[in-house]
Amino acid sequence: MKLLTPPAALVLGAVTALAATRVLAPQDHPVGYKDTPLLPGTPWHVHDPDRPLPAVVTPGLNGAPPSDAIVLFDGKDLAHWKAGGKPAAWKVESGYMEVDGSGSVESAEAFGDVQLHLEFATPAKVEGESQGRGNSGVFFMGRYEVQVLDSFENRTYADGQAAALYGQTPPLVNACRKPGEWQTYDIVFRAPRWEGEKLATPARATVLHNGVLVQDAQAFLGATAHRAVAQYAKHAAELPIGLQDHGNPMRFRNVWARRL
Repeated sequence: MKLLTPPAALVLGAVTALAATRVLAPQDHPVGYKDTPLLPGTPWHVHDPDRPLPAVVTPGLNGAPPSDAIVLFDGKDLAHWKAGGKPAAWKVESGYMEVDGSGSVESAEAFGDVQLHLEFATPAKVEGESQGRGNSGVFFMGRYEVQVLDSFENRTYADGQAAALYGQTPPLVNACRKPGEWQTYDIVFRAPRWEGEKLATPARATVLHNGVLVQDAQAFLGATAHRAVAQYAKHAAELPIGLQDHGNPMRFRNVWARRL
């Protein structure tokens, strides 16, 4: 019986299909190269297979903390907060904590470089104006303040509105929601560095307000002051994060931090 030679196109198609189903062995997938240039200032080659891999972090869903976060407030209690060396006494209900006139609070744990997430709501009933309306603040290391304020259609001085580095730098834009609505701050804070008693690098903050960039690695002029120019004085490398009681019933929830 005479054997027929299949057309070249059929042979090529069969080979292609076989290649598509072939599972490549691990050595067929190079994980890096050692014959590439060194990256400046590092011992690593471009695409170096021996360079340590980043740690794996599982992102949170729907605003939940990532797997490596330190949860400072989960809506249940104030176990991670204190006030003047005593347990914090703000009201806790319905998953949030509320300023109640008992004084400012600070985290029981100290931080230096840190990523902070928090959600806040200014009072739904508008009372007062300018700095007397929905006022609080986030204090890094107990002294570098990112302002919290109801700045929705509320005239005040620029370096005192929501997301300002208080008394120093206004936000790039006003991203405030209406009074009573929940808002978010996502802040990357870099602590100052010192050479002896002398400041080497200032503190800096990158702030996203409701997902909008409003401070871009902005330097603090010094520790926050009222009606005065901020100045630096050397302090510890790690200090607590504070939330201010400014007399308004502000609410906070879903507060977590990541050491950087």
